[in-house]
Amino acid sequence: MPYAAITYRVKPGCDDELAEIFAGFKRVDTPDMRDENGETVGRLLGTAVFVKDEFMVRVIHYEGDFIAIARHMAAQQGVHNLEEKLGPYLTHRKPAETPEEFKENFRNAMMRCVSQLSVETHPAGS
Repeated sequence: MPYAAITYRVKPGCDDELAEIFAGFKRVDTPDMRDENGETVGRLLGTAVFVKDEFMVRVIHYEGDFIAIARHMAAQQGVHNLEEKLGPYLTHRKPAETPEEFKENFRNAMMRCVSQLSVETHPAGS
């Protein structure tokens, strides 16, 4: 099951403030993502956030269509509330105020995946 990572450049020394913001994060309304026809196109399995110095990384564990997951997240009020609270701590981009800005920020902040290993890809019996 794939992972994606989103980067944020933040002001150094604000780890505790960022942890507090994420502690109060309102999760998406459902982990299941559907298209306009109601068909399941993806599922959000989990997220984690890491911070060190001026870097924060949000790791997203998902299955299915990642674009559908980004679209769903962009429509969630909790995500927009989070973006607004992060605003004072960001150094390289402004918080997204619309779903389109969120998707643009999301696209620009995605890290290139160079390796993903899991038990499913492990050569059994080696």
